[in-house]
Amino acid sequence: MTDEEQSKNKKVQPINSNGQQSGNKRKKQKEVAIFGNYRNYYTYRIDQGLEEDPRIKIMKKEWFEDKDCLDIGCNSGLITITIAKNFGCRKILGVDIDSARIEDAYWNLRRIVKMNEKKQNLTVDKSKDAGKDGIKNSQDKTTSESEISGDSPSHLFDIVSFKKDNFVQSWSTPGEKYDTILCLSVTKWVHLNWGDEGLITLFSKVWKLLQPGGVFILEPQPWKSYVSNRQVSEVASTNYKNLEIFPERFQEILLDKIGFREIENLSASLSGSKSGFNRPVLALWK
Repeated sequence: MTDEEQSKNKKVQPINSNGQQSGNKRKKQKEVAIFGNYRNYYTYRIDQGLEEDPRIKIMKKEWFEDKDCLDIGCNSGLITITIAKNFGCRKILGVDIDSARIEDAYWNLRRIVKMNEKKQNLTVDKSKDAGKDGIKNSQDKTTSESEISGDSPSHLFDIVSFKKDNFVQSWSTPGEKYDTILCLSVTKWVHLNWGDEGLITLFSKVWKLLQPGGVFILEPQPWKSYVSNRQVSEVASTNYKNLEIFPERFQEILLDKIGFREIENLSASLSGSKSGFNRPVLALWK
């Protein structure tokens, strides 16, 4: 084989439609996800030993209970599902640009429902056994029948749904409104792929989709995070050089240009984040 033929065979694996490297070679290499659509994102986002994402602890139930909610850039859906389970949303929709991550999200939903059903059945069985053994009488039960017979875990299937879509470029839901919208660690990827215009489009669409008095929960990545991902694609590299809006200006733009009336920084009470993920989390009201 000539040198020319050898060089032809050393082609760089293409980026597939989901923004990830494709090909049959199974070499260990850093994952490339041009939209931030990493596989197993939460496994390295959350420290081992933590049962749930620490960001959940700074969320307020009143923002979600009996509310219609939207999670932009939901990845594998773990935050979406946890919010539905912990806070009792009326409905919550997770949207992501990557169909593979949407498949992961539905897989996680089925897994979590099945796991919670097993826990519920175990609680019921233990309570029945305790009653048979005379350990607890009807007046001093620690687990009442009403507590055991709460909503079946399968009710999450009625509350949580996922959708593949490009929120910035193609999302269109005429008449649809939400009480709460989340956008966690997404702005950098919107910014690098669609520039300043894409970022403003993101913020404007969120504003239009929110009900009056609705809350927008935003976790923007800092500028140093852009620097480390600026060469993830040619588009990102070009946009990076032309950006004029920097993360430290987001609050000003959201208040003065987009029209949010109030902002609260939730980060002061945030603890347990893994190194490299200490990012501000903001709540903004329409």
